[in-house]
Amino acid sequence: MKIRVFIVDDHAVLRSGLRLLINGQPDMEVVGEAGEAASALEAVQDLSPHVILMDLAMHGHMHIDTIGELRKCCPSGYILVLTMHTESGYVRGSLDAGASGYVVKSAADTELLTAIRTVAQGKIFVDWTVGKGVGQDLPDAPKKRLADNAPGLLGQLSPRE
Repeated sequence: MKIRVFIVDDHAVLRSGLRLLINGQPDMEVVGEAGEAASALEAVQDLSPHVILMDLAMHGHMHIDTIGELRKCCPSGYILVLTMHTESGYVRGSLDAGASGYVVKSAADTELLTAIRTVAQGKIFVDWTVGKGVGQDLPDAPKKRLADNAPGLLGQLSPRE
């Protein structure tokens, strides 16, 4: 079964590129997209995506609250934030609101695809460039999931290390 992805971003050209990237994967498909939070809330109820890929900043506003609203509309879906914001407060705020992952737009396409696959499995994925200052503040369950997904020796470190 393919991972069903819904894209929420206010830039049409970015949505188009993401759609091409995701639909080019044998295990993924884009089932819908929206250019604003309100239309995303309506659409995800009908489409039941596995992963909702969303930008935090759309039309000049931050949409961390939308994460919780999307979780209510599509409780079986996982939210992966794709944004340009690298501040740890946004990462923590997104995870606290119910996001399962956080990737910056400067990440490689392979990292984004890995993030989609990871959150679709019910695990947490945080871009290593923003996650290094956040790990100590995460609750134990997400911290363990982060360690489980970490490459190489990083996954063998204790929480204190």
